[in-house]
Amino acid sequence: MLLAPLSPQRSTAAGKGYWTRLLTLLAVLACVTRAPSFLRPLWNPDEGYLAVQARILARGGQLYETVVDRKPPLLPWLYEGTFAVFGSGSLTPVRVLAVLAQLATAVLLASIARRRWGDHAGRTAGTLYLLVSVGLNPEDAQAATFEVFILPATAAAMWCADRRRWGAAGAAVACALLTKQTGGAVLLPVVWLFHRSGAPRAGLLRLAAGVALPVLGAALLTDPAGFAFWTVTGSGAYASFTGSELHVTARALTNTAILATACAGLLPPVARALRTARTGAGDLWLWLAASAAAVTVGLHFFGHYFLQLTPPLALLATAALQVLPRVRTTAAVRVSACVCVPFLAWGLLAPRLELAHAQRLAAALAQHTRPDDRVLVWGIHPETYWLADRTPATRYLTAGLLTNFSGGRDGPQVGEKYAVAGTWPVFRAELAERPPALVIDDSRGKPYGPDRVPTLRRLLTAGYTQVGEVDGAVLYARVPGG
Repeated sequence: MLLAPLSPQRSTAAGKGYWTRLLTLLAVLACVTRAPSFLRPLWNPDEGYLAVQARILARGGQLYETVVDRKPPLLPWLYEGTFAVFGSGSLTPVRVLAVLAQLATAVLLASIARRRWGDHAGRTAGTLYLLVSVGLNPEDAQAATFEVFILPATAAAMWCADRRRWGAAGAAVACALLTKQTGGAVLLPVVWLFHRSGAPRAGLLRLAAGVALPVLGAALLTDPAGFAFWTVTGSGAYASFTGSELHVTARALTNTAILATACAGLLPPVARALRTARTGAGDLWLWLAASAAAVTVGLHFFGHYFLQLTPPLALLATAALQVLPRVRTTAAVRVSACVCVPFLAWGLLAPRLELAHAQRLAAALAQHTRPDDRVLVWGIHPETYWLADRTPATRYLTAGLLTNFSGGRDGPQVGEKYAVAGTWPVFRAELAERPPALVIDDSRGKPYGPDRVPTLRRLLTAGYTQVGEVDGAVLYARVPGG
């Protein structure tokens, strides 16, 4: 007997039912996988940096002028807006936005997979993505920082390109790029999809405009010269590999191994797809390759960089599973869920020693200064400013920008001469105009300590006296008239 086709009303109702059930599942899974993120006030220095930036901006500061970083402006603005609504004393609202970002990424991946391979594939893609999204050191996977907010924009770019919405795809690429420069890697598979689609040249113009106009707007809203310098031209020394080869290689191998463990359920079908080439997913392979290049750019291989690999991996695994028996999909999800559990336990139970140090240091800083005092924390943990609610004495929130240590360098290329070009004259002028009431040397034996930084050593010798020590960090108070 032939079955009558579904009416449009019944088809629409079925679609709504599918998405209602899937959204509920993915929302619960997003909340569970991000639950550890709410247990600590901070996970890593990037969150601290963003929090301090947001406070400075909220008090009338100007990005790339009164506070600087090597990143585009979108995430500092997001932090600033969140602080304006909810206050700047907690990152909980930002963590909620991170949950929503992960949920949005999963939903977009599910939609791409469902359009290509059917309902079951949509559920598989969204579920696999969220399960592997926690598969790194918790300070990388649970922090509400750049990569987490890149991912929904990159997924949106692919979603729009898959539907030939070229202007929207370009805007999504721009959003990813304005969150972090490496987010722009998704432009490569988007252009490939455009080429394969045979769309008219007008589509390419819409794509280019979608990318260029938001970037131009962001540059004009900040300072065009500063925007270009801090996001593109001023990071040459940071991207150098020289002097830290073994240190950086070990980090790359370690984080690759950790993510590979988290992807134990995904890698076998992906490897099979690579051997058989039956998935017809050239854009997804190109997305994975572009994301791998983005992880490699800069040659630092921090764990959170690897998050950019997870969306294309989830989709490639889903594509490969469609040509395998259904039991293989069940096995892939089950393995991913089992591997996810220890990563969640790691996030729930692992001690955060550097956070405890920063909290003790912030308490000492608050004790030795008044709320309106400016202070200088010479280290790589800007969260101390945020925890103590004190204003930095300089636009450079870490010693890394002034010594090139911010990339985790352990080799010889650390010191004043390796700083970002032009930073030391500005730094000296800032401290001369408004000397900090307290200086904290938080180098603790690292190669950017005052013994290797003559300008800082002279500053401390001429106008400061030691007044305390916290876990190896030394506190110097300004001498009257110094």
